[in-house]
Amino acid sequence: MNWVAIKMLLGDRVKYLGIIFGIAFATLLMAQQIAIFAGIIGRTASQITDVRDADIWVMDSKTRFVDEAPALPETDLNRVRGVPGVAWAVKMYKGQVQARLDNGQYRSCILFGIDDNSLVGAPRQIILGNVEDLKRPDAVIVDKAGYEYMWPGQPLELGRVFEMNDRRAVVVGICKVSPPFTTLPVMYTRYSQAEWFVPHERNLMTFILAKPQPGVPAEEVCKRIEEQTHVEHRQLIALTQDQFKWKTIKYFLSSTGIPVNFGITISLGFIVGIAIAGQTFYLFTVENLKQFGALKAMGVCNTRILGMIFLQALVVGGVGYGIGCGLTAGFFEATSHVTHLAGLGMQPEIMIGVGCAVIFIVLLASVLSARRVLLLEPAIVFRG
Repeated sequence: MNWVAIKMLLGDRVKYLGIIFGIAFATLLMAQQIAIFAGIIGRTASQITDVRDADIWVMDSKTRFVDEAPALPETDLNRVRGVPGVAWAVKMYKGQVQARLDNGQYRSCILFGIDDNSLVGAPRQIILGNVEDLKRPDAVIVDKAGYEYMWPGQPLELGRVFEMNDRRAVVVGICKVSPPFTTLPVMYTRYSQAEWFVPHERNLMTFILAKPQPGVPAEEVCKRIEEQTHVEHRQLIALTQDQFKWKTIKYFLSSTGIPVNFGITISLGFIVGIAIAGQTFYLFTVENLKQFGALKAMGVCNTRILGMIFLQALVVGGVGYGIGCGLTAGFFEATSHVTHLAGLGMQPEIMIGVGCAVIFIVLLASVLSARRVLLLEPAIVFRG
């Protein structure tokens, strides 16, 4: 009977290809949009995950996400260093500055000021130059995408000079970092150098990066830091890297229109899949009522016929899903060199989730079609 079901399915090539097209299009739309959504949301915390030297981030308790952190006084650094269980702690600056290029144009940039001695938080993937070159006067390291944004069409080269806060800055390295949420150049310099590049403020330190002592859980050290650094009218919070990452992601999920916009597109893909696959599969079943009636007249039970319909649905669902995932993977492969789409791609969790949605679509379509078959009288095959 299974072979008969497949032969019936392939007998009408137009409707067979129509069902596959509907499933493939729905899969492409859902998988692509979910992958882009996951990639964009992941970019909101990319600068947190890029810091691989420290396990703990200490910040003001009013911090809602990584780009909105009130500055801390320098005395907080020593207070954190004095907490039992802290192996070391260093200061970090993160903020936006204006860069003035040699042609007079301005660019907004993301600037990191890292510890002068340890260089904790420096980029790991260096394309040109060396991290140690940050210890030279006026030195900065720029990410590759930011370099191309600041000097479009120019070859990658060291020694370029520009200004920040009327101070001379020299590119001593070009690195590769995770794409940020905003398409701004990402720069690294020493903390003492950042004090010159940033307009004067009473407090400059944005975060304190810390490492727990061996054998001491990071969560326990975070709890100690919060308890022992509390002062009147001001509270510090300490989060592990993963906790701070999800705090930032949850802020963007709850405070921006990104989930709603992508949710609408993903829902449309799901609805389109149900509409096209359901209608086409229903018409296919209706046009084959006589064949199903003949099978029932020969004694084939309703359960067996239902199994044939479900098999047909799973076959077109599997083929359409495979084509849709292939087209999605091809799209990301073809656009991998595009700066704004860098780092976006299919994840196993996305493929599994979309696969479950496709199974639901084809099963729903088969259930709607099976109703006509179950109510079919075998005598229909004997009518003129």
